[in-house]
Amino acid sequence: MSNPQIPAGGGANLGHILEQAQRMQAALFNAQQELAETRVTGSAGGELVVATVNGGGELVDLVIEPAAVDPDDTETLADLVLAAVRDATTNAHRLAAEKMSAATGGLGGALGGLGGLGGGLGAGAPAPGALPGGGTLGGLGIPGLG
Repeated sequence: MSNPQIPAGGGANLGHILEQAQRMQAALFNAQQELAETRVTGSAGGELVVATVNGGGELVDLVIEPAAVDPDDTETLADLVLAAVRDATTNAHRLAAEKMSAATGGLGGALGGLGGLGGGLGAGAPAPGALPGGGTLGGLGIPGLG
């Protein structure tokens, strides 16, 4: 008995789908590579504190201007550091979402079940084959996509 959801001659369609999936895999890999090499900054206190993260959201540099350092008020400095890191991480999330959306042709949002394409980024670089934020295109059975 045939499946009414699969049109006759579905083998040709399956080949086309697999070809598209392979192109998407290559685009995702390229986007991941670009993100791993990208540096994104965030600041607080009028740039008294500037944090730099990589495209995966990992803190890679922190610059604190001497004017931000008051030995009697370390709480304000801590708040500035946290705000700068959050700003940089937010900017990295935005960049990652844009790159992943471009790589998938916008499928990340339209097919939310494909997993985490716009999700939160972890503190470290993504594992090989994983998308930043831990999302994968799991279930497609494509090597390297989780």
